[in-house]
Amino acid sequence: MEDNHQPEKNSSFGRKEDTASSTDNGLESPPVDSPKLGEPKTEAPTDSETKEGESEKSEEKTDQVEEKPAEEASPPPYSLEKALEDIDQFVSNFSVKNKEENDEPLEIPAFVERFLDLLEENIGKYDSKADLVKSRWCQVVEEDALFIEALYRASKLNEAVVEFRSDATHGSVINRVGGLQQRVMSYLEEEFRLLLQDSRNNEDDRGGGDGSAKLKHSESNRCNLREPESKDGDFPGYTEEVLSSLNRIAKEMISGGHESECCELYMIARREAFDECLINMGLGKISIDDVQKMQWDALETEIATWSKTFKQCATVYFQGERKLADAVFTDYPSIAGSLFSNLTRGVLIQLLNFADAIAMSKRSAEKLFKFLDIYETLRDSIPAMDGLFEEESAKELKTETTTTRCRIGEAAICIFCDLENSIKSDTGKTTVPGGAVHPLTRYTMNYLKYACEYIDTLEQVFKEHSKIERADSSRRSQYEGQDNETPEQSPFSSQLTRVMDLLDANLEAKSKLYRDTSLSSIFMMNNGRYILQKIKGSPEIHQVTGETWRRKRSSDLRNYHKGYQRETWSKLLGCLSHEGLQVNGKVVKPVLKERFKSFNAMFDEIHRTQSCWIVSDEQLQSELRVSISAVVIPAYRSFLGRFSQYLEAGRQTEKYVKFQAEDIENAIDELFEGNPAFQARRKP
Repeated sequence: MEDNHQPEKNSSFGRKEDTASSTDNGLESPPVDSPKLGEPKTEAPTDSETKEGESEKSEEKTDQVEEKPAEEASPPPYSLEKALEDIDQFVSNFSVKNKEENDEPLEIPAFVERFLDLLEENIGKYDSKADLVKSRWCQVVEEDALFIEALYRASKLNEAVVEFRSDATHGSVINRVGGLQQRVMSYLEEEFRLLLQDSRNNEDDRGGGDGSAKLKHSESNRCNLREPESKDGDFPGYTEEVLSSLNRIAKEMISGGHESECCELYMIARREAFDECLINMGLGKISIDDVQKMQWDALETEIATWSKTFKQCATVYFQGERKLADAVFTDYPSIAGSLFSNLTRGVLIQLLNFADAIAMSKRSAEKLFKFLDIYETLRDSIPAMDGLFEEESAKELKTETTTTRCRIGEAAICIFCDLENSIKSDTGKTTVPGGAVHPLTRYTMNYLKYACEYIDTLEQVFKEHSKIERADSSRRSQYEGQDNETPEQSPFSSQLTRVMDLLDANLEAKSKLYRDTSLSSIFMMNNGRYILQKIKGSPEIHQVTGETWRRKRSSDLRNYHKGYQRETWSKLLGCLSHEGLQVNGKVVKPVLKERFKSFNAMFDEIHRTQSCWIVSDEQLQSELRVSISAVVIPAYRSFLGRFSQYLEAGRQTEKYVKFQAEDIENAIDELFEGNPAFQARRKP
């Protein structure tokens, strides 16, 4: 505040300054008996002459003093500090008289009206600054403190004399006190509101700088709930000076009988700050109907924003808001607790309503992971709010939060258990070309892999809500009277194992749709290897299924491999059998020629057919080719080496010996590529 608005200084302090300045500013006066410049120098008087002269001068001075009239000292100006002391004394004496029930008439000293004049003058000075700055506080802290004290005395004075308002002698003064006290309260209400709303902008305005700097500051600090940069930054948006002023005003308003107005102003300002902050974080007010109508892609974005906002509120903003309420209402802890609880309860209910709306939305498999995100946010944020609320409010809000979390958990269980129904309902009769991995296998295993990234949360959810899952008979084990849940398995592990068993049974049924038994085995090998690789790549699934389950599936895979070799290559190897080729020690050429023809035709058919089959896993593909080569090539090389000599060289050999061993090996390496090859290529 400008200097001309500071309280007037004590007059005694002013006289000391005047005395000091008169001594310091003037030059030192010359001695009385010093000769002036240009006058003749006189001889020094004798001792007797000196004494007589001094005696005469002394008598002259005495006469002058007696003849000079005494000047009256001007009284010091009546200051606000002096007025405060007088008002305190008056109120104190007045209270004592009331306690003694003295019947003496009410006496109001003249300084009361002088105090009221000074107070009105100071209010006018503050109001004159309204066009320059929005809030007039925290410009000169010492003067603000003095002004607050004056406002406080006005309330005390009104409280003391209000019952004598009908007094004929002093009624006008008492009414003036009451009117001024109402004006003081209105003034404090406005100041309280401005400090709560505009403190950040005012701090920036007083900091100086050009307009662009102020604009940048205003844009970057729109939210008065900004996360503190350090643990000491408890009140983002409010300086210590502003907090001190808020505390003094709140104390004055409450003690002056305006508690409801003070609390209402505080609630409105802080709720507006919260609403603005939620909007700035991207989370507006969304009704349940809005959630039901939103597309899932848009809702996913809203859920991510909601989770971030909820965590910020629980871990940062609510704690800062509690400290702010305690700082503003230091002398009224019950009011601070009530305001904080009511304010944050409104924000928390708004956030919980969004989660409830999500829980009531249409369920589908892809929503599981976002549901689990919401569940984790609610679960992890509750401990951060412990100790912030009053006991009754804490119990109520914890119940609300837990109820919403349970709804989300129940919905998550239903979504996960619906995976069973999805597998059971996949009864299509169309086979996958080439015996490749079935889409159901890919979908189920990828779904389980992503779900198991939330394994701790899913374990908790299933333990807390397992009764819901067991109540649905459609989700029981497919084997009547058999319980898949062993004592070592948790409810979630048991559920996942059931899903895996259902998938295995479904694939077994689909494999029977293939007319070619060999292709059926390839189909089961492809899907079995895919499942094992997914389990191997997911420690969480491996942990749930266990090593025993994995070994059993590996054994099944080897059996399918053996079945494939038996169905496909055993028949081919039968053409290379020595049995029936010799009669009485001689090779029967017609039979030999038929064997070569059968081998060539059968191998061409196998190559043509199985080149179109698909084995996408490189390791499985290599294992199959190696195992085939290990059986077929040695047998063919031995047969060719022993019996080709019985064929006539030339056209007959070319007609019946279509492949060399290298041709067979190259043809085997072309199997399971998914590319049609109608005829095995023969070396020229």
